[in-house]
Amino acid sequence: MSRGPQGRRAGRRALAACLLALALGGTLLVIGLTEEDGPANGVPPVHIASQAVPAAPSKTATASPMPAAAPVRVRIPAAGLDTGPVLHLGLAADGTVEVPSVRDADRIGWYEGGVTPGETGPAVLIGHYDTAEGPAVMKDVARIRPGDRILVDRADGTTAAFAVRALQQVDKAHFPTRQVYGNTTRPELRLITCGGDLRDGHRPDNIIVYADLLPRDA
Repeated sequence: MSRGPQGRRAGRRALAACLLALALGGTLLVIGLTEEDGPANGVPPVHIASQAVPAAPSKTATASPMPAAAPVRVRIPAAGLDTGPVLHLGLAADGTVEVPSVRDADRIGWYEGGVTPGETGPAVLIGHYDTAEGPAVMKDVARIRPGDRILVDRADGTTAAFAVRALQQVDKAHFPTRQVYGNTTRPELRLITCGGDLRDGHRPDNIIVYADLLPRDA
């Protein structure tokens, strides 16, 4: 299996709440976990009512792609989330996807090996639901509903506004890799965190938020 580029930032510790699979360029990459960071913290489990993930809006209803510009801030009003600067996540030396460290549990990370939010393709954001130290940036993911906005401020001064299409909670053993990370013909967003009841200090599920770029005047 190809390992891809080396991680650009040392010291990233694995998110100890879930296992995320990432398929980019035909390569399956796995986000590793460390048990010492496990969320044995009394935080209640999160369960969401998973919806079938509908097809993206018709071509005539979608926004035009934006030029590349790194994300700097993420806002989700429905979840009371407003965080920045956005972390840049690459690949670790062992080929696993980097995730925010426990000390950065209040921040969202962007996988910079993929597209930037607003470009054609699935931009990938990752955040903790909780850590051993307590609730984290995605603690209110259960408040997000289809139709809610996700606003991503970008380094070029623009804001990419996305509408949530669906939320999905899946066991990590059944992670929908192609559906989440496969190429798309329009600008889309994936926001991934963890959920489910603790099992041996880990949360076994992934919660995936699917969203689509809105036209500038929407």
